[in-house]
Amino acid sequence: MFEDESMIRDYQALQHTWFAKGKQRIIKTTGKHRGVKLLATLDYVTGEIVWQEDEEYTAETFLSFLRKVVLAYPTGKIVLILDNARIHHAKLLEPFLKEMNGRLKLVFLPPYSPQLNIVEGLWKWLKSDVINNVFYHTTTEIRKNVRAFIENIMTDPIKIIDRLCIRL
Repeated sequence: MFEDESMIRDYQALQHTWFAKGKQRIIKTTGKHRGVKLLATLDYVTGEIVWQEDEEYTAETFLSFLRKVVLAYPTGKIVLILDNARIHHAKLLEPFLKEMNGRLKLVFLPPYSPQLNIVEGLWKWLKSDVINNVFYHTTTEIRKNVRAFIENIMTDPIKIIDRLCIRL
């Protein structure tokens, strides 16, 4: 499985949109830097997504998320491929990883190689379908639409695999 985090901010951007010549589309913005912080894993084989929203990215948050992943996969070994974010290397994780007796293994991507993490494609898809070219008055609206997007795509794991994973 692949893991990553993303912040969906409440200031939006124009992306691939049509507008009449000389009439550029304008998207309002609040001018604040609020947002929704997400963590997700994507199972390369099944297309399953485990995700959670949180207030911040801390070692505690990441540990809580790892517990959620382990609950979602109650048997067998779990190999999690992830980037080198500081929270992924926190000493706080060591007791939990030891407790897992090798059932959960963290494999780190080379530094500065987001193109190797397929969850990045999930974030791009999410932003394209939910965030870009839209104005949200509140982060509650963003949360609602992020949840709807993820729940919708999770109904068709093959679509997720076709869009994000390389088929052999």
